[in-house]
Amino acid sequence: MKKRVRALWRVLRGVGLVVRGLWIIRTEFGRLTPPQTELLVREWSRQMLRIMGVDLVVRGEPPASGPLLVVANHMSWLDILVMNAAKPARFVSKSDAKHWPLLGSLITGAGTLYIERGSRRDAMRMVHHMAERLRERDILAIFPEGTTGDGRALLPFHANLFQAAISANAPILPVALRFIDTRTGAPHDAPVFVGDATLISSIWATLCADGVQVRVRYGEPQMPQGRDRRTWARDMQEEVARLLEPETGVQGKTA
Repeated sequence: MKKRVRALWRVLRGVGLVVRGLWIIRTEFGRLTPPQTELLVREWSRQMLRIMGVDLVVRGEPPASGPLLVVANHMSWLDILVMNAAKPARFVSKSDAKHWPLLGSLITGAGTLYIERGSRRDAMRMVHHMAERLRERDILAIFPEGTTGDGRALLPFHANLFQAAISANAPILPVALRFIDTRTGAPHDAPVFVGDATLISSIWATLCADGVQVRVRYGEPQMPQGRDRRTWARDMQEEVARLLEPETGVQGKTA
């Protein structure tokens, strides 16, 4: 009963923060500088994680500036929020996310680029658009698995969008996301959005959960160095898998 009451309180506070975020997007984003916008997105994201009871720990060095393509594993509807709380970026996401209740409007307002699921033509359009943004020194972020996994093993990385970094001669930064149960040190399943779970049920499970910690671990940026997109995608998959391995004796920064 206590967990349900706490979850409902988190819902009320979260909806209030979402409404505030939508208001800021509509009234302030157009006249803010990029650094001001980034700070606003980061602090809003961190506040939302705190409301949901999710502890954020960052390991490694977040990028200071672009051009950069960030690639990360994908487990949860929280992943974009988590990465923005660590270091805001412009995400490339499936168009489905645009229609998520409330969250879709926020993701769109934060500058997300949408790609149509399974469309080769749209993938080519997105590669050109991403390359343009990288030449403008943006930080872009993708989840190359293409869908959420259970966090135990990586799905194969799709290589198409890696072509944007090759075309712009921009580095790629590998990032690993892990949800941990602080009480046991084991992976926490509550935020995982996979299988037959609905968005609403996954959100509710997270709101009811105890001891949720998310760890964001940054690797080292890598240049193309003559690799084609498939080779680079395989190399990045191996690097993210390495970053997902449990660390011993390494302290992170709690945000």
